[in-house]
Amino acid sequence: MAGPSPQPPFAEALAAGPVVLDGGLSNQLEADGHDLSDALWSARLLAEEPEAVVRAHLAYYEAGAQVAITSSYQATFEGFARRGTGPEEAAGLLRRSVELAREAAARAHAAGVAGPLYVAASAGPYGAMLADGSEYRGRYGLSVDDLVRFHRPRLEVLAAARPDVLALETVPDADEARALLRAVRGLGVPAYLSYSIAGDRTRAGQPLAEAFACAADADEVIAVGVNCCAPDDADRAVAVAARVTGKPVVVYPNSGESWDATARGWHGSPTFHADRVAGWVADGARLIGGCCRVSPDAIAELAAALGR
Repeated sequence: MAGPSPQPPFAEALAAGPVVLDGGLSNQLEADGHDLSDALWSARLLAEEPEAVVRAHLAYYEAGAQVAITSSYQATFEGFARRGTGPEEAAGLLRRSVELAREAAARAHAAGVAGPLYVAASAGPYGAMLADGSEYRGRYGLSVDDLVRFHRPRLEVLAAARPDVLALETVPDADEARALLRAVRGLGVPAYLSYSIAGDRTRAGQPLAEAFACAADADEVIAVGVNCCAPDDADRAVAVAARVTGKPVVVYPNSGESWDATARGWHGSPTFHADRVAGWVADGARLIGGCCRVSPDAIAELAAALGR
């Protein structure tokens, strides 16, 4: 029996037109009944319930997503070590995150989903490992060299698992972005860089034009943009990223609801709607999806708006 047809490299897919990212992996896992109140967040399920991760990815592929972002956002050697997981097992779990997304893509194709399906290997910021909310502040008191030493080993393992793209995502600080840009050099896998922002600045307070500019000449980076932010902030950021870098823009904001850290709950009404998509595309967005609280149903509406 012939295997699946080769699919175009990820950069070529972006050049050909908008590509649909998935939505919030954690909210889909929670909707399936999984408790993620853990310092490892969804990464805990890599070891304990990998089938749950496959099913969550599959829900987004079946909804129309063309790219699944792996459950490795909070998966780090340091975080696993705190739970008694040694480096060899941790590396295996990082590789598994890519394998599970590939398995979901295979099941989606077997179920009749047509077209290329890609895997983006998530590398969250240093603050995600701390699990104390500092990924939404940045300014960790570490040097760029310190951050390179933190990120490089994990990125090497993820790249060796051969994802289609590395997702350097939810980056709060241009200094950390500079570290990540150094850490991905020579890995042989393209990357996208995505900041978490508030208003017209990074979470650490740098102007967006300055933050995006550090990636303009990075050959490894094939898209630049924002995620895990308010949809209104994303609206304004897309055009800035396109103008400053000349690269395709990645954009996947949150639902628009607000997280109450004290009550540990979400409140407010969603403002993530598919009618925003046309504006994002007009401003240069080519990799488009959702982040926290954006469900498969919302991704289905987004995909339909893009004609996918």
